[in-house]
Amino acid sequence: MTLGRLEKIDLRDIWKTEDQDFTPWLAREENISLLADTLGLELEVEAQEKEVGPFRADILCKDIRNDSWVLIENQLERTDHRHLGQLITYAAGLKAVTIVWVAATFTEEHRAALDWLNAVTGDDFRFFALEVELWRIGQSPAAPKFNIISKPNEWSKTVGAATRRIEAEALTDTKQMQLAFWEKLHADLQSNPRIRTQKPRPQHWTNLPIGRSGMRLGAILNTRENSLAVELYLGDENAAAFFRELEQSREDIEAELGFSVVWKPLPEKRACRIIYYKTECPLDDAARWAEYRAWMIESLEAFDRVFRPRVKELDPSRFLGPAEEVGDV
Repeated sequence: MTLGRLEKIDLRDIWKTEDQDFTPWLAREENISLLADTLGLELEVEAQEKEVGPFRADILCKDIRNDSWVLIENQLERTDHRHLGQLITYAAGLKAVTIVWVAATFTEEHRAALDWLNAVTGDDFRFFALEVELWRIGQSPAAPKFNIISKPNEWSKTVGAATRRIEAEALTDTKQMQLAFWEKLHADLQSNPRIRTQKPRPQHWTNLPIGRSGMRLGAILNTRENSLAVELYLGDENAAAFFRELEQSREDIEAELGFSVVWKPLPEKRACRIIYYKTECPLDDAARWAEYRAWMIESLEAFDRVFRPRVKELDPSRFLGPAEEVGDV
């Protein structure tokens, strides 16, 4: 058997600059997911070059498991004091709870500085240091690899915080049922190449990325009405314009989905929702959970297939008139 030999590649051979090459590459969905998997997070990019006073942070993300901020600062060379200062400045300005410093090489002093920050800050802040490498075998495309150099003391922070929450509030029977259902759905989707759920939590919904910040897919359990739902949730400041633009293609969208959905503009709120329901689903009947999960997965795959390419092309400037000019919403 003939085996190839790994060859390490200089980062600058692939990414000439940080701001024009590496940051846009990392902000793409398939690449931020690689970094997210390394960290054990579930990230959606919210902004690039986010202004923080007179400075600009490289990438701002949301961890969709808990809707918290994640700040990423990049370097294609050895770490320096300037970037460490920027990280602290950005974290204070954005009130980020997870701060990620990506660099080619970390000095021992900067690694120790992040270790110290993880030790002295409270449970609400976490600092990560990652070294990025590029490798290839023979003439294969270059492959990125992230190595964690510094990370929070998860036992003392995450486990300690979870213990305090459990002590403060025991899970009800309904919360236990919700958690068990989402754990099984999460397991069902582990090998799915497109649908990724957040970490299972004891709540009536779970979120899934759709490839654009400010919007997401959702799966919902309604124990009071014994129903299920999947939805496209539009939640940023352009939600109403995006909703109207999608609604202009309502007939095509529902034809591609293969079923009708409920269009909810929610004018009293900033968010808009497009929902597909399944009724008469007694959730206390665990024997039917496999049936319910199969319906959710099939519906989520349809939503992802139909809406993902559309939401990437949405442009609020294309919708020029008020709602009444394009029909009754």
